[in-house]
Amino acid sequence: MDLRIGTMVKCNTGDVGAYVRQILPYGFESLQPFFWQSLNGADLPRLAGEIWEAIGDRDVTISTLGMFGNPLEDGPLDRETLEGWKTLIDHAHLFSATTIAGFTGRIRGRPIEESLPRYKDVWGDLARRAADRGLRIAFENCAMDGNWASGDWNIAHNPDAWELMFNALPDETIGLEWEPCHQMVYLIDPMPQIRKWAPRIFHVHGKDATIRWEVIREHGVFGKHPFVFMRTPGFGDSNWTDVISELRLAGYSGSIDIEGWHDPVYRDALEMTGQVAGLRYLQECRGGAVIPNPA
Repeated sequence: MDLRIGTMVKCNTGDVGAYVRQILPYGFESLQPFFWQSLNGADLPRLAGEIWEAIGDRDVTISTLGMFGNPLEDGPLDRETLEGWKTLIDHAHLFSATTIAGFTGRIRGRPIEESLPRYKDVWGDLARRAADRGLRIAFENCAMDGNWASGDWNIAHNPDAWELMFNALPDETIGLEWEPCHQMVYLIDPMPQIRKWAPRIFHVHGKDATIRWEVIREHGVFGKHPFVFMRTPGFGDSNWTDVISELRLAGYSGSIDIEGWHDPVYRDALEMTGQVAGLRYLQECRGGAVIPNPA
């Protein structure tokens, strides 16, 4: 299978193995285990064993691990994020993962350009560490409410920033964890990006957006009324048949892992309902869907 449809798995809390056993009967074909800011003392060999035991003999892959935080700053959690990156790189083989993904980080409250020297220093070292182990690094294109002038988490949310990043550190092991949602939130057309940036797309998140153009026309984008919602695929504006076709034309193979908890409707108690609907929608867009009924 050249392109799998899966989901993200939170590893900071809870019984990860039990969660994986619970959701796999719905037909998810890949998993992205991920951590938020810190590994929280996770025993990665034990965690990998629990996940593989839960997967059992199902045809499910793990291509990408996630470590989300700000490794460019020097607060306690920032340092834990940086150490988490190093530890995941060193233990990725236990999960059979080939890519580690997350945010670049940034110098808080400063324009993107001022983060580049620190970015080059930190990620140059991490890229070499990853390359020595046959791994790639992918940056999610999420602004985390930041912009060009200021932010707390990530510089990799804007294609102009990608140019700066890849020029500062022209390393083939560094690329993008891409999704259309984060571009649509800033009214950027995501489709041309696939054609231009496909060689740098190492992993794809399944997340979409609905743009409320009537709100923009009446209230603009800085008023009290939300002008965009993040959505699970199948509930947003993107035609994922086109997205997947462009990815395939560009030679992408790997997984699209759904990031489902942001949807304003299908969240909390309804999150898995939305995720399963998104899974089936993306399988149909891909073609060749095989959707088992839950055991």
